[in-house]
Amino acid sequence: MCGIIGIVGTTQVASALYDGLTVLQHRGQDAAGIATVDGSRLRLHKGNGLVRDVFTEASMKTLPGRIGIGHCRYPTAGSEGSSEAQPFYVNSPYGIAFAHNGNLVNTDELRREMFEGDRRHINTDSDSEVLLNVLAHELQIQDRMALTPDHIFKAVAGMHVRARGGYACVALLLGYGLLAFRDPHGIRPLVLGERVTAEGREYAVASESVALDVLGFKRIRDVEPGEAVIITDAGELFSRRCAEGALHTPCIFEYVYLARPDSMIEDVSVYKARLRMGEKLGAKILRLRPDHGIDAVIPIPDTARTAASALAGVLGVPFREGFVKNRYIGRTFIMPGQGERVKSVRRKLNAIDLEFRNKNVLLVDDSIVRGTTSKQIIQMARDAGAKNVYFASAAPPVRYPNVYGIDMPSVTELVAAGKTEAEVEKILGADWLVYQDLKDLIWAVQDGNEELQQFDASCFSGEYVTGLDQRYLEQIQMLRSDDAKAARRSG
Repeated sequence: MCGIIGIVGTTQVASALYDGLTVLQHRGQDAAGIATVDGSRLRLHKGNGLVRDVFTEASMKTLPGRIGIGHCRYPTAGSEGSSEAQPFYVNSPYGIAFAHNGNLVNTDELRREMFEGDRRHINTDSDSEVLLNVLAHELQIQDRMALTPDHIFKAVAGMHVRARGGYACVALLLGYGLLAFRDPHGIRPLVLGERVTAEGREYAVASESVALDVLGFKRIRDVEPGEAVIITDAGELFSRRCAEGALHTPCIFEYVYLARPDSMIEDVSVYKARLRMGEKLGAKILRLRPDHGIDAVIPIPDTARTAASALAGVLGVPFREGFVKNRYIGRTFIMPGQGERVKSVRRKLNAIDLEFRNKNVLLVDDSIVRGTTSKQIIQMARDAGAKNVYFASAAPPVRYPNVYGIDMPSVTELVAAGKTEAEVEKILGADWLVYQDLKDLIWAVQDGNEELQQFDASCFSGEYVTGLDQRYLEQIQMLRSDDAKAARRSG
């Protein structure tokens, strides 16, 4: 769930990349980086932490150039040190800087191919560096006198054949321009925008349209699944579909939680999709419990607020803000370890007792992943004086790992895995628990763009569009569980 951005401008772009990353910060708080091209030289600055902490006034001055890319990271694969911060760089061929959002599911296979066949050394545990080197090798083997868009498109097509997973990427090709592409299924999002200034036409690509909005770029369209977009140093734009035949299956969890509500993804308003989620969930509650006795609907801030407001309208129940959020605490879902998540909840939220005292309250969250946060929040509502605490999830039960770039790695850490809803209700300590139905979630997103026929909903359904074997799931459980991450940090 990283955030990426790339700009080909007519003036210096470092400050625009910085601003774009700040509005993509919700997608990753572990590390950040910016790379720019200054003539024939690559300029790069990256490090661990939030965007505002990684970049100082002094470091921004070291990033001249009118072409650049940026990245904000949260860890799903690899280690959590500064060596994993992006963009990555290889000097052959041409010099390539690279930033990636997503996750590959055949990383080990590609790593072996890189070493044994392509004679390329991978320096980190990151699948992003593997993908960069696959792209570099495919560019290297092109029969050419000079690099052309056709050579680049052929290289991307070759990379698609070899790489499996979800990925959206931006790259700087020194001496040529910017390259952006999406995986053949379009699992991870990428949007293209343009703006016209007094100096000429400029282009940008980003994980979410909100980054284009804040910079004054007009959203043109989403980059298509399997498509590559090239913007040259001279500002020429070329595009081509480099992979055919795959089902278009964008990640539905982007609409549930990951994306900002003011973003447009696949021509669907995230905000309106969440409103429809709330409407569907409200209708389900009325079917199951027409005499529900709910006195107030209270969202878990911030992501659930939109769905909760629509749900309250369907029920005809007051919508109330019962929790105040500390804005200086990061998103609990992407805290690096379970211990950090547990400690952060009460630092992050404080209950307004008057909204709970002697009331039957329905708490609404976007989803329930590990369940630790939900359990603590339910207890906070009881401590504030609630008579009964009901809990609603705008998403279905998360029962399977997500392997395409979201940190839902270990089945043993997913509270709903292998359990009935009644069992989860008991674990969380709720008086009643209700989940969204998957068909209703799909409708809520699909209603915004009827051309979307299918989605990656693997964390709910267990169906992986790229195909997986059980050994891979066992491997990521060993690598990405909270215990494994804690062991790496302590080691």
